[in-house]
Amino acid sequence: MNKRWGFSTTAIHGGKIADTHKSVAAPIYQTATYYYDTAEEGARLGQEIPPGFVYTRWSNPTTRALEEKMALLEGAEDALATASGMGAVSCAVLTALKRGDHAIAPSAIYQATYQLFAEMLPSYGIETTLLPDTDTQSYERALRPNTRLLFIETPNNPMLAITDAAKVASLARAHGAMTIADNTWATPYNHTPISDGVDAVVHSATKYLGGHHDVTLGLIAGSSDFIKKTKKQVRILGTTPDPFGAWLVIRGLATLALRVERQNATALRLAEFLAEHPSVDRVHYPGLRAHPGHAVAAKQMRGFGGMLSFEVKGGYGPSVRVFERLEIPKRATSLGGVSTLVSHPAGISSVHMPREVRAAVGISEGLIRVSVGVEDVDDLLGDFSQALNPAHLS
Repeated sequence: MNKRWGFSTTAIHGGKIADTHKSVAAPIYQTATYYYDTAEEGARLGQEIPPGFVYTRWSNPTTRALEEKMALLEGAEDALATASGMGAVSCAVLTALKRGDHAIAPSAIYQATYQLFAEMLPSYGIETTLLPDTDTQSYERALRPNTRLLFIETPNNPMLAITDAAKVASLARAHGAMTIADNTWATPYNHTPISDGVDAVVHSATKYLGGHHDVTLGLIAGSSDFIKKTKKQVRILGTTPDPFGAWLVIRGLATLALRVERQNATALRLAEFLAEHPSVDRVHYPGLRAHPGHAVAAKQMRGFGGMLSFEVKGGYGPSVRVFERLEIPKRATSLGGVSTLVSHPAGISSVHMPREVRAAVGISEGLIRVSVGVEDVDDLLGDFSQALNPAHLS
């Protein structure tokens, strides 16, 4: 591949796939297993990291093309696909840690990741510290002699806090620990954490990478050595994606830059509108100059992303009325697709996080999270305007 290619050219043409018929679209190898002609060939294919294909739980040509493409986009040596974003997070974290180790992560993260660090890892004998914020100083204060992982999510879910990836990665290296970044919200179009020194990146490809609300898949990108180790976790735990899902993400990546550019622009317009609205207490969006992470985001991101959250005046009741009056956005979990989605963290997406933890990290009862799609921006502004009409909130 021409290393001077831009993002979209790489997203479309990067990654190799076996194809004897010269198909323009990537072929789908929808097969569970592969045959071999001789015992010698079977033995070779059955090696720990085979040079070919023997069983789709181990590897698949369509999935492998996606992995190569993702490694190129993230600036990583290699990548690995999983059955879901949490498959990627869990397998990467379990590769990095063993019994007796210590890991650090912020409290305000995706709820299933929170549960992984708060509940599951301690049950495996792994110590964890969950931070009330994402400041580098908080990571530094939480370090212990046995700290082996600093986990970051930037922008984080659902408060849009920004972590200085380069500073946290430098802190981890100096301590002999590794850094894993969840890059789902930023996407490799807006941010490549590996270029900031982060060791590995995880994605829920269900979101922006697929981009059309029709696939569940995860991706991990990092060094060849780390991916080789993580493949063992994926093979044993069975968190293997299906080939058609991998193909859907390959298709989604071809338009990722186009979609994210529009989502960046629309989210900024919507955030500016909400920041001036009399029914809104506070807007969380790193593209706003008033956002505490704006300077860091401007330094490490190409664009500020398609995610934002805002707090409706009056708390839970009025916010639910706004939430239910919106006509264009779908009230649904997930994010990053062509349709605008809205969620109510205190009532829906963060219910597995204890209320006191939600309050400590700023997830108020009146918070609404918005995943901006690619609809016409004026239509979205009009819809949010009618939903926030003070006459409907009392």
